[in-house]
Amino acid sequence: MAMRVTQNMLNNNMLRNLHNSMGNMNKLQEQLSSGKKISKPSDDPVIAARAVYYRSAVIENEQYVSNLNQARSWLEMSDKALEEGNNVLQRVRELLIYSGDPALGPDSLKAMATEIAQLKDHLGTVANQTINGRYIFAGTDTLTPPYDKATGDFTNTNAEQITLEVSQQIFLPINPNGQAVFNYPDPANNVFKLLDKIITDLSNGQPVTQYLDDMTSQIDNMVRERAALGARQNRVDLIEDRLLTEGVTITELMSENEDADIAKVITDLKTQENVHRAALGAGARIIQPSLLDFLR
Repeated sequence: MAMRVTQNMLNNNMLRNLHNSMGNMNKLQEQLSSGKKISKPSDDPVIAARAVYYRSAVIENEQYVSNLNQARSWLEMSDKALEEGNNVLQRVRELLIYSGDPALGPDSLKAMATEIAQLKDHLGTVANQTINGRYIFAGTDTLTPPYDKATGDFTNTNAEQITLEVSQQIFLPINPNGQAVFNYPDPANNVFKLLDKIITDLSNGQPVTQYLDDMTSQIDNMVRERAALGARQNRVDLIEDRLLTEGVTITELMSENEDADIAKVITDLKTQENVHRAALGAGARIIQPSLLDFLR
């Protein structure tokens, strides 16, 4: 038996369809105004879950880049300090060679002692190099100067490394080993004690060519430490390139997941507007004239 279709059924269906049509237009207008596919997680839970993951990945990547920039600052400052220290030792070595000149008198040797004393003080300043108020050659004891100006010696004994996570589970040491640089070969025979011996002999009018091998050894050691630091700087560059590439990739994936296709949204909105107008026209024909329409 055929179902009886009443006027109320026609009216209710028409209103329901108009409501759905307006809902679709509202959704498209929200996408057009926000530029996003969804405005709340219930619109599409899958897109919402992926959005959380991609945003977390972007934040994580940005933090790794920030850590990498901090590591680069430490390594560059350390490299400059080692370069400066090497220049000091090279100048001392030149003076050691020059002290063997038989034509030099005691006064000239004493003048050399004065210059080397100044060079030693400057090397102490290099050993106390800081970045953001933290001593870079002091291991993890970054608030205490490793070189004691009162005693004229490198008194720090902390050889621990400061590490930063520059990628997932990749921890990079950012500080040079002050013990390996300034307490080589051991604290009792380090570079500052060697300079003290040189200054003492020159002050007594004696040549100091016998310390040439020891000074050359100190210079070679500083060059080795600087080379190791350079290797870390190269690794920082490689990690930075990878992080920047990952950042671009994650941003593209996040955009594909969240961002609406504006051209498609505009086309769909225009289509939905035409559908809505057609629905209104059809609805006007469905609603039958009432008695009031004839009493006007």
